[in-house]
Amino acid sequence: METIVLGIGETLVRDDRHWASWANWLGVPAHTLSALVGAAVAQGRDATDALRVLRPDMDVDEAYLARAAAGRGEHLDESDLYPDVRPALAELRAAGVRVVVAGNGTVRAGELLRALDLPADLVVTSDEWGVRKPDPAFFARVVEVAEAEPSATLYVGDHPAEDLFPAAAAGLRTAHLRRGAYGHWWAEHPDVVGAADFRVNALTELVGLVGAQPARPAFEDGSGAVGGGRPARVSYLRGL
Repeated sequence: METIVLGIGETLVRDDRHWASWANWLGVPAHTLSALVGAAVAQGRDATDALRVLRPDMDVDEAYLARAAAGRGEHLDESDLYPDVRPALAELRAAGVRVVVAGNGTVRAGELLRALDLPADLVVTSDEWGVRKPDPAFFARVVEVAEAEPSATLYVGDHPAEDLFPAAAAGLRTAHLRRGAYGHWWAEHPDVVGAADFRVNALTELVGLVGAQPARPAFEDGSGAVGGGRPARVSYLRGL
């Protein structure tokens, strides 16, 4: 692999502060909102549906702006990073790999991430690009900034529908990270196993993949043939 691109939420950054801040804003216990997020994940729904369970008429984007205007907007510091982030990214760069961070996030999130001075060649968010995952246009931008062929670029993420399937459809190599609610809940689903070139439990495993060949699973016909297309995006994650 010449370039490794990583998502943000639950790949580099823990989401517990994010959901706790929403719970505080809505005036509910953090555990209540976490349980609702878990239910949404298990149903293959967008995690923000949990907010709409509590406030059915909520416009999430408007609520985000209201929180920011009230001085309760986004916050991100070193404690929000998973502990394997810095060592893993540093090892990859030392191995001569181009490291890109590109995932869904606001302009403010991009500013906060870059302020952490991660060992990465590029840090960018979806709002800075004007397109969000899983839109194919997002992954077209990933291909552009990778500065390598798609077959030599690995996209790493936890979310099957937002990371794994659209990255594979764009011709990128993929690594599914068993981390966070989506990463754990869907890790053993046959469509996830079939679509991922690699499956990892920690970012520190990535450096070992630099020279590795993808272990392609058998196709649905059981042929085990290599090449000839990537597994199609699955339908169990509704609406994503």
